[in-house]
Amino acid sequence: MFIVHHPRGEEPEHFDARSLRVSETSIAQRTIDRKWGEIEQGVRDEDLECLRVVAWIIKKRSQPSLRFGDFDPLIGDLYMRLDKDEVVHWIEGAMAIAAASSDSSADDIRAALSGLPNAALDREHAERMIEEMLADPKGEPDPQSSSETGDETPTSTSSGAGTSSSSGASSDTEPQMSTT
Repeated sequence: MFIVHHPRGEEPEHFDARSLRVSETSIAQRTIDRKWGEIEQGVRDEDLECLRVVAWIIKKRSQPSLRFGDFDPLIGDLYMRLDKDEVVHWIEGAMAIAAASSDSSADDIRAALSGLPNAALDREHAERMIEEMLADPKGEPDPQSSSETGDETPTSTSSGAGTSSSSGASSDTEPQMSTT
């Protein structure tokens, strides 16, 4: 999952929340006096303090002297987005639920996933995966597109440079979709 810091009139910064090290999670816990599990869930729920502390820690990698109090974005400038693997996971989950119900159609699944592209960092990828996975009765993406499920999105630079690894630890808890 990515935290996006997008001040008006500036290029957005993307922070891969899965890229945190254990030592950095300890800093996050001490900074906002919460356990890591609460912070992780807070990021999914778009809790601004949780988004802020994770973005700040990642931003500190390139700006070591940045203090938490000095990183104080506007509330509308900080939000969470799903990475490509998470998008595929959401679609697979919706399809599994639909498969358990014999009266669910592809249109029902599409309707249930209508907010997913807005919650994705890469909207076009989410739309394409929904269509491809619904077209394939096994629910697997086209092999041509499977390379796209890896994260190729910017991680923590405003210039758009850098990539994230899809080998980060994942959680068993589903991220919450946002309508913002």
